[in-house]
Amino acid sequence: MLLTILVTAEHFSLSQEKEYFLNENIDTSYAPASDFFLYANGMFINNHPIPPAEHTYGIFNLVEDSVYVYLKNICVRATDMNSAPAGSNTQKIGDFYRSGLDTNTIEKQGIEPLKKWIDRIDKIKNTSDIINISAEMQTMGMSPLFGFYIGQDLMKSDMNAVYLYQGGIGLPDRDYYFNKDERTVNICAQYKQHLIKSLGLSGMSNKDASKFAEDIYKLEVKLASASRKLEDLRDDYANYNKMTISEIAELSPSVDWNSFFKILKINRLENVIIGQPEFFKELDKQLTDVPLEVWKAYLRWNLVNSTSDLLSNEFDDEYFSFYGTVLSGTTEQRPRWKRVLDNTNELLGEIVGMEYVRIYFPPEDKIRTTEIVNNMSDAFAERIKKLDWMSAATKEKALKKLGTMVKKIGYPDVWKDYSSLNIDNGKYYDNVLNARNWHFNDDISKLGKPVDRTEWHMTPQTYNAYYNPSNNEIVIPAAILTVPGKKMGEVDDAFLYGFIGASTIGHEMTHGFDDQGRLYDESGNLNGWWTKEDSAKFVSKSQLMIQQFNNYTVLDSMHVNGKATLGENIADLGGLVIGFDAMKKTTDGQENKSIGGFNAGQRYFLGYAYSWAVYYRTETLARRIMTDVHSPPFLRVNGPVSNMTQFYSAFGLTSGDKLFRENNSRVQIW
Repeated sequence: MLLTILVTAEHFSLSQEKEYFLNENIDTSYAPASDFFLYANGMFINNHPIPPAEHTYGIFNLVEDSVYVYLKNICVRATDMNSAPAGSNTQKIGDFYRSGLDTNTIEKQGIEPLKKWIDRIDKIKNTSDIINISAEMQTMGMSPLFGFYIGQDLMKSDMNAVYLYQGGIGLPDRDYYFNKDERTVNICAQYKQHLIKSLGLSGMSNKDASKFAEDIYKLEVKLASASRKLEDLRDDYANYNKMTISEIAELSPSVDWNSFFKILKINRLENVIIGQPEFFKELDKQLTDVPLEVWKAYLRWNLVNSTSDLLSNEFDDEYFSFYGTVLSGTTEQRPRWKRVLDNTNELLGEIVGMEYVRIYFPPEDKIRTTEIVNNMSDAFAERIKKLDWMSAATKEKALKKLGTMVKKIGYPDVWKDYSSLNIDNGKYYDNVLNARNWHFNDDISKLGKPVDRTEWHMTPQTYNAYYNPSNNEIVIPAAILTVPGKKMGEVDDAFLYGFIGASTIGHEMTHGFDDQGRLYDESGNLNGWWTKEDSAKFVSKSQLMIQQFNNYTVLDSMHVNGKATLGENIADLGGLVIGFDAMKKTTDGQENKSIGGFNAGQRYFLGYAYSWAVYYRTETLARRIMTDVHSPPFLRVNGPVSNMTQFYSAFGLTSGDKLFRENNSRVQIW
């Protein structure tokens, strides 16, 4: 049945609806006042069922599929150029991609690429050997025992620091080991079987594999018990514990930290930032208590788990059967060329990115995006000035932070130099590990040097964006500026301010002022700049949002974790309110003309909803509820719009409608 929606001073008819390109997505069996996500996207979802090889599907996939085609064209051209100069970007792209598609060689190799590692693991004689081999694995992009990375010092953002973080487990989050619901218990049971099969593929007998799989699981339970929960990992102060090498040695005396860092080629190190000291204390206990043979099996398992996608089908298929099917619900692998492109994109990202933006990102798109970014920033500044809950002193500092926020759009001004990376026409496994090692050494080389604030941590061809609090910057890659099937110049401002302005640009800007980002000053340092009173008001307002999202139930008894998702939920709402103000200043917003029966305000919200036209398989949704700091897409639409009076006016919401929230429960922060 066609639902006629009452809009501001007008009605729209079916014939009018056909005039606007978003009408094909709208499902009029839903009222926008009851479920705006399904009203705006219901037909899109019906017309785009999740393919067997995907665990998630939606607008992301439409854009990413087009990007895959673009990247494949780049790689195939490079592969065909056999005369490309040695060491050139074209040669590296071509040889890397070609080696990944050479399944005949990969199948013939079987387990051969792992043998030298397995032999060394088998020869471990003591705890020092465990640590030393773990360190070498770190240099090849593997992360046994714990996490290690180089990043900006949160309290001294102009310098890089060494971070050690909890890790060492094979399931996606520590709660998997302790939750007792049927779904999670079943996953753990299948994980144990996956451990057995993976150890068997590494050369163990079935008897030994069964025994050591149980031992590894018990070890991981111990490590998980000392790991912090998802929401607790968002407390940047609590997860910043700067220690000297001597202090780390006191925390975990079984580890020869000097030897560990020497293997990583870090020879002079005054301090290390420990994320979770209690984890490293427990790790030390396990290094003492757990038999050496179990640790050997554990390292063997980590080796297989970190390289399965580079090996023969029996390894790759077993990895997929658990992480792809059990945890995500997919029933078949994506095409080989896509999987090889994922590694190409990850490891040769900016080499490929240079070609991508040259061919597929026109200058006029960057110009229009820059205009939107500037308008969004101005709208945000106006909102800060008008806040009725923030003091003048804090407003002044907030405006200063916003005013100095760096906006990176499309692609880097300075591209990464890959000249020292060796890629040849040999074996895929070797090329991938060489590239991983190159990136590791590139990160290590940053220690002791000023931070390069021109660097991007996401490629231009990535459908995503980020806010980096240590640089006080938003980074908007070219790919996320794509409207499927449309050129940017073909769509109206009202739609674009919702689709890109609110969901991406305003969202990332607001991250600078969410519950985490607000703790960093304009220079990117973790340094409180709020008055005590204003901070308390912010926390009080945030609590309303925590309560709102805690009350959302998905998948039977699973609830959204309002505390863990708080930052993203604040950013979603902030992006929407800022974007609406900015949109209203455009000619489109001021004239408020009807297109296809929708006025500018309605097209704005429809554009925002379209940016989240994404849905998950049940298994993936369950995993993401446990591990993701983002709410599910349907709640990233229905949640924030239910707090906005502008949405109520645009679609005529009244008391009694499902999305209606009373004034005193509506969240208003920025």
